[in-house]
Amino acid sequence: MSAASEPVQFGQHRPARRTIVHLSDTHLLDGNTPLGGRYDTEANLLRTLEAVERLGVRPDAILFTGDLTDLGEPDAYRRLRAAVEPVAKRLGAPIVWVAGNHDERTSLRRDLLDLEPTEEPVIGVWDLGGLRVIALDSSVPGWHHGDLDAGQLAWLRETLATPAPLGTLIALHHPPLPSHVPLFDILELRDQGRLADAIAGTDVRGILAGHLHYSTSGMFAGIPVSVAAATCYTMNLQRPPSQVNGMDAGQSFHLVHVYDDTITHSVVPVVEAPTGDFFSEEWVAHMASLTAEARLEAFSRKPPRLDRD
Repeated sequence: MSAASEPVQFGQHRPARRTIVHLSDTHLLDGNTPLGGRYDTEANLLRTLEAVERLGVRPDAILFTGDLTDLGEPDAYRRLRAAVEPVAKRLGAPIVWVAGNHDERTSLRRDLLDLEPTEEPVIGVWDLGGLRVIALDSSVPGWHHGDLDAGQLAWLRETLATPAPLGTLIALHHPPLPSHVPLFDILELRDQGRLADAIAGTDVRGILAGHLHYSTSGMFAGIPVSVAAATCYTMNLQRPPSQVNGMDAGQSFHLVHVYDDTITHSVVPVVEAPTGDFFSEEWVAHMASLTAEARLEAFSRKPPRLDRD
């Protein structure tokens, strides 16, 4: 099988049409000051980016769903660019930056996006070969809860009026989902019904979000919502809800595969651990050389059971 040939389809689904790497909540600080005096957010981001490159894929985009910095400091945005842009360049992937409640719009615009430093919402549209990604800005200057103003929602309706060939994904920081952790419901996206009205009957296939520092998923207005955990620290959910706090463990990101009829969100752990060596490129190539029936016989059939007295 040559490198230029079509990959063999092992199952019922054709290969994904588009692939997105979804990261969230980097929370970088000026001079790489430890977050809360304990989390090295820059080192954790760099480890995450190393894991992204180990995927061995060339994603159609690398998407960050907000809280890019912890205090909106100019140096923190510059450090973020210095870490992420070389990786994106090597992978040949555009970067989609989304604003979060810990970001400051003026600094984000000037020091990360090279835009006029205003308080206008940071929004945008990306065409990933027919898959449309829309970034919304759910941050509220001076507050940590989320909201979408009337101007954004009107722009969203106008943008969605024309369908995209492969549909649309919306990216925002505050997920339109409930949380069993009380602190997050206080800081939720407010007036979620207005967003539901804006996307009703459109080609929106999914919503990508962050904010919670743990991976979760649900449905909103009939549309799947996927929340990526944080790169800086994650929430220790093996506690009663009122006692959930952060821990320097469990960091991960999502690998998003967009198929014709579904979208999958795979949690990729950022951890170094011993790994088995049974499966390999050579094993896949061998399986691809077999007929479908021979492949099933070689890999699916169980060995005979041994009778026992």
